[in-house]
Amino acid sequence: MNAPNQSGWKPAMELSEDGMHNGPATTTGNRALMLEEPLLFEIGRVDVTGVDLPAIDPAAPTRLGGLARSEPIGLVGLTEPETVRHYTRLSRQNYGIDLGFFPLGSCTMKHNPRLNEKMARLPGFADIHPLAPQSTVQGALEVIHQLGGWLCTLTGMPAVAMSPKAGAHGELCGILAIRAAHEARGDAREVVLVPESAHGTNPATAAFANYRVEDIPATPEGRVDVAALKARLGPDVAAVMITNPNTCGLFEKDFREIADAVHAVGGYVYCDGANFNAIVGKVRPGDLGVDAMHINLHKTFSTPHGGGGPGSGPVVLSEALAPYAPLPFVRKDDAGTFYLVEEEDREERGPTFGRMTAFHGQMGMFTRALTYMLSHGADGLKQVAEDAVLNANYILRAMEDILHAPFAASGPCMHEALFGDKDFGGGLSTLDVAKGLIDEGYHPMTVYFPLVVHGAMLVEPTETESKAAIDQFVTAFRAVVERALAGDEALKQAPYYAPRRRLDETGAARKPKLAYEG
Repeated sequence: MNAPNQSGWKPAMELSEDGMHNGPATTTGNRALMLEEPLLFEIGRVDVTGVDLPAIDPAAPTRLGGLARSEPIGLVGLTEPETVRHYTRLSRQNYGIDLGFFPLGSCTMKHNPRLNEKMARLPGFADIHPLAPQSTVQGALEVIHQLGGWLCTLTGMPAVAMSPKAGAHGELCGILAIRAAHEARGDAREVVLVPESAHGTNPATAAFANYRVEDIPATPEGRVDVAALKARLGPDVAAVMITNPNTCGLFEKDFREIADAVHAVGGYVYCDGANFNAIVGKVRPGDLGVDAMHINLHKTFSTPHGGGGPGSGPVVLSEALAPYAPLPFVRKDDAGTFYLVEEEDREERGPTFGRMTAFHGQMGMFTRALTYMLSHGADGLKQVAEDAVLNANYILRAMEDILHAPFAASGPCMHEALFGDKDFGGGLSTLDVAKGLIDEGYHPMTVYFPLVVHGAMLVEPTETESKAAIDQFVTAFRAVVERALAGDEALKQAPYYAPRRRLDETGAARKPKLAYEG
């Protein structure tokens, strides 16, 4: 799909001045099935509507009061065919995991099994309401309870908060539980330590919770500098937030030593569990001394990822933090009935810090994740981690002879392979390689992150890619890197074959045009 066929044939590469294939211009601007798509405002008209509605009686009663619209809002009217065609055509210009390999580093863009989708669409799960009587949603509560049990078993932790709706939301949940534990013993601490190799959301979360964030450097091998961390520990340190495996793609082999040192000064250990896919079924974070860890269900347990949601970021908690878990949470009584512990359950709620969200969580994500777990089993989840690590190391070793791999000698990588832009010629950069990969039919890997590597390129293949698919990617990746090393000026104008040429990304970020100007 993404490489020349066995005969070696590929489309001619000659380009016209505007970077497109030579050939006569078309009247529509379309190029066969690559269709130019106008904006909705360029398709429809504001003075028509795509549906027939009864005329509004000006004397009819209204509940809008002073909020009633006093003038047209200027939305275009489209027929159903126009609407469907517009969004279908746009979807054909999008890249998704169902089209090809999605190598985003630290994002674990794996295939979403269709069985999961089928289960999530069962009426008993898809159609329930969060305010339905608990006696009528026993199956849904059992799914939440059973999924939480799996998460506790896989992590070796005694408690789990299921309500956080995303990874960053889960981070905040864990940090708030840590704050509540400190406050319960009258210990006001101000500092959270965050290693350089942690995810960028970690310091943001700590700052949002009103902690002062201090960095801990990485060693030349890409792991936490344990000596520097120990030197900073003291009575003002509330917690350390460590990503493990870290964003350099490495397992923090000194994690237990770090946890013991933090606990010795009365602090807690938060582990960013976004990269759990690399160790699920192999390592239990609770055995390493973790006190709180969020788990991105979309990464490890294959629920949909991206697009603004829906998300889910359950947080597992140690025995020390379990009493401070947020409401609500699911319990099972002696008769086998499931129920939610809510605000009014004063005797059972404990010293919880409160709520993270109005309702319990994302039912569709819970159903998908539990389906994934049950279909894989304990042995299958272990193989997930093993295959993900194998694929990442395969890419690392396939590229290290031509691409700077700063931590290739630090031992096997885990879920992802990290490269830098050293020795590129002609002023070419990581961005140019990323744009060149688009022409080869691939969504680029994560670029310029982590910051510890200049011109970083972070590649995570996951376990769902076959060797053939990875070999195709490596072939394309090597070809683009070879062009960058040779200083191929043409890369500075890539992509040539995408629906749109290279954009001014800085201008788009700083001066976005958010309104249609007809």
